Amino acid sequence: MQDVTDLAFMQMLSEYGCPDYYVTEYFRVYANSNLDKKILKSITCNTTGRPVFAQLIGESIPDMLRIAQQLTKYPIAGIDLNLGCPAPRVYRKNVGGGLLREPETIERIFDALRSQISGLFTVKMRVGFDSTDNFEKLLYLINQYQIDLLSLHGRTVKELYRGEVHYDLIRQAVQTVNCPVLANGNVTSYLKAEQVIQETGAAGVMIGRSAIRNPWIFQQIRDRFAGNPVQVITLADVYKYIQHLFAITCQDTLREKSHVNSLKKFLNFIGTGIDPEGKFLAGMRLVQSKQELFDLCDRHLLTNPELPFAIEPYENLVARPSCESCE
Repeated sequence: MQDVTDLAFMQMLSEYGCPDYYVTEYFRVYANSNLDKKILKSITCNTTGRPVFAQLIGESIPDMLRIAQQLTKYPIAGIDLNLGCPAPRVYRKNVGGGLLREPETIERIFDALRSQISGLFTVKMRVGFDSTDNFEKLLYLINQYQIDLLSLHGRTVKELYRGEVHYDLIRQAVQTVNCPVLANGNVTSYLKAEQVIQETGAAGVMIGRSAIRNPWIFQQIRDRFAGNPVQVITLADVYKYIQHLFAITCQDTLREKSHVNSLKKFLNFIGTGIDPEGKFLAGMRLVQSKQELFDLCDRHLLTNPELPFAIEPYENLVARPSCESCE
């Protein structure tokens, strides 16, 4: 997730229960682009013990090949190509989800990258741009170029994060392609992960926004599938998590107000599981200082600290993501 899954967030997740592997924020690839040093740190300084895939976004084939070659010098698990980002400022540049309008361009990119990447080459995409007209063609290309793993968000680019996820199309992909498929889109809890895997037959799930709301979700899913008791998260646990987020996002050069405001991209998601009336969310969006933030947390999280944190987000509450791509 752009502007979220940096090194600090990856390291923090390891304390709650790591995912099986990580995907970096995307390296923007264009003429004369270089490897982003901040994103590179999530590979070179990562001590979680989990594989890390380097994610690319772009359309210039010579530059994609150049950056992919540079990345082979680092301890990556593989290269992941972004064909799913739905942010308008991204797809208008004809990259990310914008490329789903041009299967012929995707074919040229697949052909070039597959010939150069000796290790794992994975793809993250949506089911289409504004329709699913190209979906079967895209699945054919996944097979033709021997993509090693497909992470599929079951919405079109234009659907963003709204409406129902087309899990039937994820099931179609599972039945069509030769590689494992990870289901993505509205995997909001360990219970939803179980339901989605049963419904689609996917090899697993890829989780984005829900890991912001609930960093325990990966271990909860593991426990559920292993038949072990699943940890019940309390409001006291959430309070400690917010403290943790505050600590890892603190920078000497960042003013307190800016720091608190930057934290809201996380709190927008966490708040959807704190109270069904949305009082925490409403208050959080107004706070401007550390004191105001933790006074709010004291009122909503420590008055009844043993109350359970909602397994699913409350239906009437909607997060306002500020990151470019949250799944």
